[in-house]
Amino acid sequence: MNNFSQTTAFSKWRERFWPIHSFEIKKLLPLILMKFFISLVYSILTCMKDTLVVTANGSGPEVIPVLKGWIVLPCAIFATILYAKLANVFKRSTLFYGTIGTLVLILTLYGFVLYPNADILQPNQSADWLLHKLGGKYGHWVSIYRYWIQSLFFVTAELWATLVIFLLFWGITNSITTVGEAKRTYTILIAAGDVATIMAGPLILFYAKKFAHVNFLLTMQSMIGYVIVFSLIVMGLYYYLTEKVMKEKRFALPEALKKEEEKTKLSLAGGLKLIFSSKYLLSLAIMVVAYNLSINLIEVTWKAHLKQLYPNASDYQAFMSTLTTCVGVAALFTVLFIGGGCIRIFGWHFSSQLSPVIIGSTGLLFFFFVLLNKHFAIPTGFLFGLSPLAFLVFLGAFQNVISKVMKYSFFDPTKEMAFIPLDIESKIKGKAAIDVVGSRFGKSGSAWIQVGLIDLLGTGSILSITHLLTPIIAASIFCWIVSVKYVNKEFVKKQKEASL
Repeated sequence: MNNFSQTTAFSKWRERFWPIHSFEIKKLLPLILMKFFISLVYSILTCMKDTLVVTANGSGPEVIPVLKGWIVLPCAIFATILYAKLANVFKRSTLFYGTIGTLVLILTLYGFVLYPNADILQPNQSADWLLHKLGGKYGHWVSIYRYWIQSLFFVTAELWATLVIFLLFWGITNSITTVGEAKRTYTILIAAGDVATIMAGPLILFYAKKFAHVNFLLTMQSMIGYVIVFSLIVMGLYYYLTEKVMKEKRFALPEALKKEEEKTKLSLAGGLKLIFSSKYLLSLAIMVVAYNLSINLIEVTWKAHLKQLYPNASDYQAFMSTLTTCVGVAALFTVLFIGGGCIRIFGWHFSSQLSPVIIGSTGLLFFFFVLLNKHFAIPTGFLFGLSPLAFLVFLGAFQNVISKVMKYSFFDPTKEMAFIPLDIESKIKGKAAIDVVGSRFGKSGSAWIQVGLIDLLGTGSILSITHLLTPIIAASIFCWIVSVKYVNKEFVKKQKEASL
């Protein structure tokens, strides 16, 4: 590990695009490829999960907060508890293969067994009875039950991000990386994910158009096939990194650190207790919760307008695929020309504050125009020649792209860097609790707020509560900014203490 602290000067362009020493490539390249394929799988799943549940007959964007708040959260907590129990018995490598393998198995069953037989397996009669008894205002709850197969896909896609990206990938990356390396290499890892995002959109769009007049099942199965292959590649890269590269003397962890990591026991209760006993970890948790809370409150409202503009599943899918590519292109540009240099030049604090400021300002701007149109009816053609609905959809799409670019280019790398100076127990227990439970509570918190307000007003529509969501978003952004300020102060101290 000591070799990686070397600071040989790079040329101007190499420092911007590839500030990597030649001896580091053997360790970094497997991480880059792992990030690429993991993100490619997630982008494929993300493009498809919303389309399946939102455009189903009688369904809508209101099902998303129900799924995230009442289905995904319990599943995430259960998965975290199970992971914690298994972490005390099995090696990290066994957990890595087992977690990915289990998720891929579920997706395979979905694509080749459940989805092809959805008409037979859907409880349509009992769902119709429930809808009649409960009334249309609770249709979003009934839709989850009716379309349980699509809901299963949605939950699995959400767990892929939580478990595979944050817990598994960043867990191994943080354990073999110093703060000095992270400042040079994390933006490259983020860029690998951006390239994957760029590729996912055209890949899905190609198969969607290819089988548009045949059967959507073929598109689904083609995508699941890619997910299986990419997941196998990820596991192969992990094996090569951990069993070949990291066992070389120049890359190996110090024995004392390795033993300390092996004896660290992971438990959900212990992780949560650790968070509330450390203001530093608690502030990191608030950052994660605030991000997920604000972005989900904004996104579901936008998707309600998107469903109105593109009610057809294929059109909705095409728009989301194109949007995914736009996110990847914008994020890659930001990482290459802004992100990495910003962290190195302006530091952790400035780079970390960009996310809440930009996400908050663009989100509140989108809500301003939604409320303006609702109360004063924006004239058609007044804004760029678009109808009010089209303008809101494209403004919301712009906000969505900006939010994800900020997440990939600034929020994720700065958050991960904040874990590096911590002790092993905090890295493992604290990170697991923050990434898995903290992120889920952020998403679920937004879901509980949305569903609670919809049911309280009895409208059955997400668009009826926009005026109530606006101050909640503003408050979450404020808490996020304050937490970043505190983390930065402690981050600087911890770096000095750890002499990293």
